[in-house]
Amino acid sequence: MSFALIFPGQGSQSVGMGRALYDAFPESRSVFEEVDAALGEKLSQVIFEGPEDALTRTANAQPAIMAVSLAAFRALEARGFDAARAAFVAGHSLGEYSALAAAGTFSVGETARLLRIRGEAMQKAVPVGEGAMAAILGLEAEAVAALCAEAEREGGICQPANDNGGGQIVVSGSAEAVARAVALAPERGAKRAIPLAVSAPFHCRLMQPAAEAMAEALAGAEMRAPRVPLVANVTASALTDPAEIRARLVEQVTGQVRWRESVEFMARSGVETLVEIGNGKVLAGLAKRIEKALKVVNVGLPAEVESAEAAIGR
Repeated sequence: MSFALIFPGQGSQSVGMGRALYDAFPESRSVFEEVDAALGEKLSQVIFEGPEDALTRTANAQPAIMAVSLAAFRALEARGFDAARAAFVAGHSLGEYSALAAAGTFSVGETARLLRIRGEAMQKAVPVGEGAMAAILGLEAEAVAALCAEAEREGGICQPANDNGGGQIVVSGSAEAVARAVALAPERGAKRAIPLAVSAPFHCRLMQPAAEAMAEALAGAEMRAPRVPLVANVTASALTDPAEIRARLVEQVTGQVRWRESVEFMARSGVETLVEIGNGKVLAGLAKRIEKALKVVNVGLPAEVESAEAAIGR
């Protein structure tokens, strides 16, 4: 059976996530301890106890989501699971860093530091209220690209940010341009256009200051070739060269998360099962809309760690 490991992104966080892993497995506990040590603070306390507004803060949410994913992954490994059997790893936005940590490119501590820098830089890039994001439902990628171009004609930035599949594409940019896209979308055939409650306009050109911060951070980061190829967000193709991965991680900050194409690529490459590692089941839901024949296994709770062997073997 061919399988790939996939890791969730921002929005999958919830107060209390990972606590059951921490309590059940010493290998999971060590991940939270590594993250706390790398950041010089008790992020684990925010993850387990909240408050929610502190956890959802971008600078906290990104390393927190990674910590839970890697806690589940380490517990799997300790029970004999060999990640090198996977055909690919992939992650949605920040989940790409979790995927690379699982594949051995970054240590857990290095990943936590990079995601703290990424979260802070993304939040600082655009003053609150000046950016926006919206989900456009029921239009194909080409139609959304045309919609964004039309919305930009009167000024501002609006570009496709996440192609999540199943007719859901998120657009991002300056508040006035995104508002125009939302207003125009029904006229251009969209079923719905929904403004999103986000703190910043991720994955668009307004994030260029954050991309520059990540270029500097990644230039100084210790990287190794992944033991499993990464299906990169911005290329929807498999990468193994550390220099290429570094460049794509920088590009990802302002570029589109091509998740639909990434899942399609894995399916075309023979992957039969996607193993979503971390909190929640967001990616499982997207996968079923993109490629109905794919089987999806979730590993985020102790019982799921224990039952994973039956689903994917060792």
